[in-house]
Amino acid sequence: MGFNLRGAIMANIQGNSEDEVEATIVDAIQNGEEKMLPGLGVLFEVYWKEANEQQKTEICDIISQGLQG
Repeated sequence: MGFNLRGAIMANIQGNSEDEVEATIVDAIQNGEEKMLPGLGVLFEVYWKEANEQQKTEICDIISQGLQG
């Protein structure tokens, strides 16, 4: 029997306010714990599905710039 990690994360954060989402992101980044990465991935997936083409282009540009180091 498989565990649906994406579904579990979505169930855990469903209905969170903007402040709660921000706190989750900031906490995950500040703590730097590997176990938080799947949650950030799910949040990014939610963003991507809701973003328009301009927002997608902008976020890809920002990430690309950040990877230049």
